[in-house]
Amino acid sequence: MHANLQALTKSPRLNLLLSELLDFSEEEEDRRKVFYDEIEDGVKTEFINGEVIVHSPDKAKHIEVRERMTRLLGTHVAVHELGWLGGEKALTVFTRNDYMPDIVFFGNAKAAKIQDDTMKFPVPDFVVEILSPSTRKRDRGVKFDDYAGHGVREYWIVDPVAEVIEVWLLGGEGEYVPAARHTRGTVRAQVIKGFSMTVRAAFDDRENLKALSALLSK
Repeated sequence: MHANLQALTKSPRLNLLLSELLDFSEEEEDRRKVFYDEIEDGVKTEFINGEVIVHSPDKAKHIEVRERMTRLLGTHVAVHELGWLGGEKALTVFTRNDYMPDIVFFGNAKAAKIQDDTMKFPVPDFVVEILSPSTRKRDRGVKFDDYAGHGVREYWIVDPVAEVIEVWLLGGEGEYVPAARHTRGTVRAQVIKGFSMTVRAAFDDRENLKALSALLSK
């Protein structure tokens, strides 16, 4: 049992608090239904703890890093038939919140359930978030906690300014443990079988094309 719940069970107001929580949850779920009805095509929008987050446009470097990494990850997944890789507009549905991560991967078991008209995607197996000033706190906060709590097995956090790739893996207690922090060299995925890339391939076009050529030649 989670520590917060253990504390709650000791309160003499347990049933009163539970009733308030149920009312709060129902009201929030109503707002979530409105979010689904009003979400616009092509707009990066998330529903986080009852709040609708509409994202501002990305800066050029953010876009470039995402495209380089998507190119390499997507090619590897396709060549080896490992599942389905999606970009930032894939709305992933968690028990309370809805996110549009920069890059998501679903292994074959989950990918088999994705149809041409799928608009709500399951919890991914692997996520990449690229930090920006407006998302940094959420990427390292509520998303970090939610991804771990719902079993996203591997989470990469990419800093496009410092040019750093952090790898976090899900531990036995349902919490992320740090696996690596790369500023150079090679970064390897655990969940996407056989995938590796140089850190520079995320931040430099020539290195990215070199890595892509190597993937295609295998």
